[in-house]
Amino acid sequence: MKFTTRQLVMLAVFGALWGVAEISLGSVLHVLKIPQTGAFMAGIGLCIALIGRLFVPGRGSTIFIGVVAMFLKLFSIGSILIGPMIGILAEASAAELVLSVFKTPSRFGFVLAGGLGVLITFIQPFITGPILFGQGILSVWLDTLDVGARLFGLPSTAAFAIIAILAIVTLVIGCAAGWLAWGAGRILQTRMLGTENVVLSK
Repeated sequence: MKFTTRQLVMLAVFGALWGVAEISLGSVLHVLKIPQTGAFMAGIGLCIALIGRLFVPGRGSTIFIGVVAMFLKLFSIGSILIGPMIGILAEASAAELVLSVFKTPSRFGFVLAGGLGVLITFIQPFITGPILFGQGILSVWLDTLDVGARLFGLPSTAAFAIIAILAIVTLVIGCAAGWLAWGAGRILQTRMLGTENVVLSK
């Protein structure tokens, strides 16, 4: 879809907001080694991107926002940037895929888009680990189990429970981000554009 100059500027602003969040808050959380940092940052980023989707509801707008955020990620603190940059683009692409199924924006679509977009952060290490960093699938699997075991206080032998809980927590974070984006976006639209321009889907 072609965007007007005004729409491109708006998309760039939302992309910059996502990128700045990654550069500032994301870098701090990673340095502090806060659990589930990737999922939380994906939730924040997709919340911003989905609000942008309300303002520019055309197809491709979510990916555009993600691309802007991805390039801004280059200015983050740290040496390993390829993985997170691919992650941002994958999250935006997953959300875009879900949103493209719906003719008009809706809360349900936003919740699904947020859920799938953040769930990508759980799946991504199993793909980028072996391809980009030479990690074996088994190594990534064991690292995931170790993180889950420490986070939930479960023995590492409870592999199924750990993976299931991690996946559910990640999915809930994403769905919550989509829900929040819909509500916050509609409020912003009402204040900035007036009630006649607010998306009416529920």
